[in-house]
Amino acid sequence: MLKTTQPVTLSQPELEPRAMRPLLIDPEGIAMIWQRDMVRLWRQRSRLLGAVARALVWLFALGFGLRGSLGSIAGFSYEQFVFPGVIAMTVIFSGLQSAISIVYDREFGFLKEVQVAPTPRSTMVIGKCLGGASSSTLQALIILLFAPFAAVSLTPLNVLATIVATFVTALAISSMGVVIAMWITDFENFGTFQNFITLPLYMFSGAIFPTRQVPPWLHTVLLINPLTYGVNAIRGVLLGYQAADVPFNLAVLLAFTLVMLVVAILMTRREV
Repeated sequence: MLKTTQPVTLSQPELEPRAMRPLLIDPEGIAMIWQRDMVRLWRQRSRLLGAVARALVWLFALGFGLRGSLGSIAGFSYEQFVFPGVIAMTVIFSGLQSAISIVYDREFGFLKEVQVAPTPRSTMVIGKCLGGASSSTLQALIILLFAPFAAVSLTPLNVLATIVATFVTALAISSMGVVIAMWITDFENFGTFQNFITLPLYMFSGAIFPTRQVPPWLHTVLLINPLTYGVNAIRGVLLGYQAADVPFNLAVLLAFTLVMLVVAILMTRREV
């Protein structure tokens, strides 16, 4: 008598569900990108020394060299007036320089790894902007220690307000730097473009001269320059110069940052 054997059924291994991208924001991924930039800044402490040296040269060359020729501006000495502009100069140089790491990340493959990871495309953009803004603000705080040399009085209130205004300004500049880095794929071209854009942005921002009673063409340039609003905000909270315009200046910077973030996120689509 034949025995019937039951068919053997092999249990199929359970497949792990595929990781899904978060819809909008991945805080953990953003924190990782931000921490990576902070570690890089700590390891490259020469950037801090270079920022301090550059700012002091501009402060002593402009503030103390031209104060006899220009006199006072709205009751402030010229070194007092130009000191917030020196802080803004630190922000624009360090903010754009921090975006160079995107070019390195593209060449060594880290950028592609982030783009194909289960995280939204905004992770890298927001993380890089926050990292650049944080590093720029830290460098600006070091410059703030030299305020007594420019006869700028510091109080806990105006120091805190200066930190906020500097961070918002640095966020706008860093987001612009990310857009530039996403557009330019070659490191040499990025350096050339950075040198081309940094000095005009700084010189035509009102950092070294008052913006009242300027020619119409220069007034138009000042209006479309995002650093103009950063200089005005920092000068307003630090010196009280045109302090009533500070909320408007910060609002313009935040709106500019939002536009740059959207543009940068859209540009990441071509990276994969």
